[in-house]
Amino acid sequence: MNVIDPVVSRITSSGVTGKVGVIGTKGTIHSGTYEKKLRARQPGMEIVSMPTPLLVPMIEEGFVYDDISNAIIRAYLSSEKLKNIRTLILGCTHYPIIKNQIRKYYDFRVDIIDSAQIVAEELKEVLSRQGLLASGKKGEHRFFVSDHTDYFGKVARMFFDEDISLELKDLWL
Repeated sequence: MNVIDPVVSRITSSGVTGKVGVIGTKGTIHSGTYEKKLRARQPGMEIVSMPTPLLVPMIEEGFVYDDISNAIIRAYLSSEKLKNIRTLILGCTHYPIIKNQIRKYYDFRVDIIDSAQIVAEELKEVLSRQGLLASGKKGEHRFFVSDHTDYFGKVARMFFDEDISLELKDLWL
């Protein structure tokens, strides 16, 4: 399962109208995959894409909910390219951490598409259809990392919205 097809499917089947913006890493945006797939399913859709390369390191380094993150978000989203969008696709799985800051920037008037949430919902459906979805008791989570910083643990907890334990492993052997 990839992260783009479930998002494209959701957008094109939900009746999204108006200008659609896509933000993501340079690689994602320069590939043009979101635009190609959206236009293939909905040829008349107006789509603008913009790389936002500072957002991932900003998040990973802990600059979230502060003046630095607000300034970087404002610098990107104020681009003329994204003017008058009605929908914004968060084309990177890191971006949901700053989703509320993005919503606030747009004064809650732009529909924010959380690609990570859509992919998680799609995965749950696939696992359910194949009888592989766990039910009942909550499973144990183990997280192995090759490098550990205190802030990495903090960011990981943001993703899982619970206290987690990271186990340092030398993965390079």
